[in-house]
Amino acid sequence: MSDLLGLDREVVPKNALYACHDQLLEHKSELFTHLQQRWKDLFNAEFEVLLYDLTSTYFESDPPFPDGEEDKRQHGYSRDKRSDCVQVIIALVVTTEGFPLAYEVLSGNTQDKQTLKGFLMKIETLYGKAKRIWVMDRGIPTEEVLTEMREADPPVHYLVGTPKGRLTRYEQRFLDKEWQEVRQGVEVKQIDDSQESYVLARSAQRVGKERSMRRRRLKQLWRRLKEIRAIKKQSRDELMMRLGAAKKQAGLAWRLVKINLPDTDQNIPADSLVFELQKQKLRQVFRREGQYLLRAFVPEGMPPQELWKQYIGLTQIEESFKTLKGDLSIRPIFHQLPQRIEAHIFISFLAYCLHVTLRTKLKTLGPGLTPRAVLEKFATMQMIDVHLPIKDQPDKRLVMPRYTQPDKDMKLLLARMGMDLPCQPPPRIESVKPSEPNTPDKSVVGQTF
Repeated sequence: MSDLLGLDREVVPKNALYACHDQLLEHKSELFTHLQQRWKDLFNAEFEVLLYDLTSTYFESDPPFPDGEEDKRQHGYSRDKRSDCVQVIIALVVTTEGFPLAYEVLSGNTQDKQTLKGFLMKIETLYGKAKRIWVMDRGIPTEEVLTEMREADPPVHYLVGTPKGRLTRYEQRFLDKEWQEVRQGVEVKQIDDSQESYVLARSAQRVGKERSMRRRRLKQLWRRLKEIRAIKKQSRDELMMRLGAAKKQAGLAWRLVKINLPDTDQNIPADSLVFELQKQKLRQVFRREGQYLLRAFVPEGMPPQELWKQYIGLTQIEESFKTLKGDLSIRPIFHQLPQRIEAHIFISFLAYCLHVTLRTKLKTLGPGLTPRAVLEKFATMQMIDVHLPIKDQPDKRLVMPRYTQPDKDMKLLLARMGMDLPCQPPPRIESVKPSEPNTPDKSVVGQTF
């Protein structure tokens, strides 16, 4: 970094860079305001529809928390399947095109439904009141918050996923509606209910996936129940433990089987366990496979096809989390101080903003190129210092900073991106420290930039 900035190495040591973390968080709100204008200027971004979701990032060890100190690192529901580790929750807002607008770091034991109300106020404070549509997963909003959004002035519109069980209430009304094709293999239909609309979507690809999973689980459960029934002698407790294990493995397929337990506390003989398929529930599940329900409070006149496209935009925010945890490696986090942890996430957010900028520019500069491919190619470029002793001056040495010459593919990439490499840095003479012997051999120190 000292070479890139033209500064002495003592100016930017590692510890000084870590100390900069303490100065970052106070600029967080100003950054969010700045981002909206930059996305608008650079890419003509729109902010009428905002995507909101949460993820978690965990810590490899349990840090000792001082008594009385508030710390956001807590145990909670882990989206990374690491419930053994403390974590923090990251709430993120992006546009439908994937441009990040704001984020918040929350305590690791925060429930999803506790986050939305505060974030709505935060966005309203930063960007003012406006007619926005918030797109969220079903576990985030509560009925209370949705009611407040409908009654706000101006109303805050939303589009959320809805548990499939709610479909029972509206299934008969949906039967009278015709399916409308959104794209090949995806159809939707819509009904209105008071201030809200409900959109039922059906995906042919999802039908095949869910049906295959259900059949496989049901066959496994049926086979396991036969094995349990065939056991000659087992106590009631043993039977219940085996059934409990089978239920956990079967998942939702367990609802499709009715089991009658023997009414005895003694050893249960073989073939006394009775089970049968609940055909009515199976028909209902078969009919609903591949379908999902959306709940919307939006301006009048929005067709169901448009609502479906906006909801599918949630894949953008899922891609954001994947990039943060994958390409940008937000983990592992080695900091221990709470403010340093939040500053680390702040820097990761800045890196993601640059990642999105690169991705958007590549759409026009190099269609087909991904940020990952470009960064991997740029990683082959290295800057090295060649140290040469000076024969007549043993206490001095000649240092020649050099960067590797790009190959043909790299030159083409630089040309497509409109970038020019700087001239090779001029050589310099340095004094040799007493602890560094000035040997006649060439010493090369390299670093990637």
